[in-house]
Amino acid sequence: MLGSPEDLDPFIEAACAALGLPADPAFKPAIRANLIVALRFGADVAAFALPDDAEPAPIFRA
Repeated sequence: MLGSPEDLDPFIEAACAALGLPADPAFKPAIRANLIVALRFGADVAAFALPDDAEPAPIFRA
């Protein structure tokens, strides 16, 4: 997945530029930490095997 957390810095800078967000260097460690957590969650979801006949959950209405 990642070689090191700093490998995300170019992605963070590109994403900020694409979204027109200011990239304050003081916030980069927090952005990196949150992105690492999100990527780990995504990897867990992607690794979960589903059978071919799996159906989506029904719509929940409160």
